[in-house]
Amino acid sequence: MERTTETAKRPGPIQLLAVAFPGNRFKGEILPELDRLKRRRIVRVLDLLIVRKDRSGNVLVATGSDLGWEEATSLGAYLGSLAGRAAAGEAGAERGSIMGAAALADGHVFDEEDIFQLTQSLAEDTSACLLLLQHTWARPLLDSVENAGGLELMNQWVQPESVLDVQVSASADG
Repeated sequence: MERTTETAKRPGPIQLLAVAFPGNRFKGEILPELDRLKRRRIVRVLDLLIVRKDRSGNVLVATGSDLGWEEATSLGAYLGSLAGRAAAGEAGAERGSIMGAAALADGHVFDEEDIFQLTQSLAEDTSACLLLLQHTWARPLLDSVENAGGLELMNQWVQPESVLDVQVSASADG
């Protein structure tokens, strides 16, 4: 239990991945791959929202999470305190912690408003998935940087087609 709570308090990189499937075509490849990544402790699913709209406009919603109640509220408190501190300093951190814990008490970041907005934006005969992933593989690396006295200056996902632009921009700035 201690490791679980510690992971929630120091989550490491979190990624929001949104994907759509026109024609509601699935080949059954996604969930087995996600399970493989979870078994190897590469990622954890903080929240998952799937919305499927059929040709008639009927909607099916499914959700999932790897977080139990204690871990979800602990993560909510941590993230809420960060947001509160950023908005209103130390006084905001405590208020944000309470609000964050309450917001994640049901174990989900995505709420009814997210479901509504995603449902409204989907074309008929389309499915979409919002996946909030915790990259657990990165936490030991970031801890090593911290233990060596280093500071994380930037942590950003870069799309493969943008890599050369990043290199050119970095060399042009130097």
